[in-house]
Amino acid sequence: MKALKLLPLLGLLFLLASCSTVRVAADYDQSVNFDQYKTYAFYKPGIDKAEVSDLDKKRILRAIETEMNAKGFTKSKNPAVLVSIFTKAKERVDVYQNNFGFAGGWGWGGGWGWGAPGFWGGPWGGWGAGFNNNVVSRSTEGTLYIDLIDTNKNQLIWQGQGTAPLVSGDVARREARIQEIVKEIMMVYPPNVASN
Repeated sequence: MKALKLLPLLGLLFLLASCSTVRVAADYDQSVNFDQYKTYAFYKPGIDKAEVSDLDKKRILRAIETEMNAKGFTKSKNPAVLVSIFTKAKERVDVYQNNFGFAGGWGWGGGWGWGAPGFWGGPWGGWGAGFNNNVVSRSTEGTLYIDLIDTNKNQLIWQGQGTAPLVSGDVARREARIQEIVKEIMMVYPPNVASN
């Protein structure tokens, strides 16, 4: 019986754990030698078009700068790559079903007993229990794209994408969430390819 009481709690913990994950994908030009890129700058026209608040843009750019520096890049006025971003947001609706129940019956059927026919007979009762509990969760899910553009060729060479539920309200949580998303995206750069 204690296990049954823990089911809703375990469901809630699973829901909270699944909200903290960032789904990451990347695409890149296979003909590029990524070892050649060591300097970067932000691509202002692309960043200006990103549909996110100016405060969040600053948070994203700071997080990207931290990750680029950690990968050995330096910011330059004559960069090898330009870094651009764009964002998308959508409402996500998840329905979690928690169906628990049992059904059964008990009683005595008709028939011959010690007394008159049908003495033990007749339905004496029945029982059944159960519940169907659906939990609907609504959240805003955002996708951040980070593009790296070769400045000499003026071509996109790498794009990382991270999708995750967004947090609002608490500024510290928001900052931490943006840092987490950017870090997860940048973990897949450079792509795992042999240098040309």
